Amino acid sequence: MLSLLYQEGPSTKGIFRRSGSAKTFKELKEKLDSGTEVDLACESIFVTASLFKDFLRNIPGSILSSQLCDKWVSVLDQGNNEEKIKSIQRLIEHLPRANVVLLRYIFGVLHGIEMRSEENQMNAFNLAVCIAPSLLWPPVSSTPDIESEFIKKITSLVQFLIENCCRIFGDEITSLFGEI
Repeated sequence: MLSLLYQEGPSTKGIFRRSGSAKTFKELKEKLDSGTEVDLACESIFVTASLFKDFLRNIPGSILSSQLCDKWVSVLDQGNNEEKIKSIQRLIEHLPRANVVLLRYIFGVLHGIEMRSEENQMNAFNLAVCIAPSLLWPPVSSTPDIESEFIKKITSLVQFLIENCCRIFGDEITSLFGEI
């Protein structure tokens, strides 16, 4: 999924914002959940993007770890960008290795899409709005007002992560998938 999103996402207007066919999404999700081999290259990239967001939402405790939720949302309250980046890197060290590897690939994809935002209309903010709720959620449910405030904070955090992903994860993040 990530490889397809890396290849097609940068040239796809509204990637992650538009959803594909609900029927196709449901059918593909059922096939994937049952372990059936699926050729996503034959499907709409919007369905693939929807499947990927769904996959992220189903990671137990979220990929950024709901246990670290308070620390993640307070990162942007810290001093300058350098201090924020250092705090993010320290938080990443507390995540399971599999989560860190997946995050690097996710932000490699998002960075590639953001670099061509004039073509696809998905700048860091727009990408963050679409993907942030799939990356982190609070460990307990709360009121709609608190949830809305949380979504704003996590969206700002994800925007910061996209804009600074090379400094956070290293410059090789831009070549994880090779050439497009």
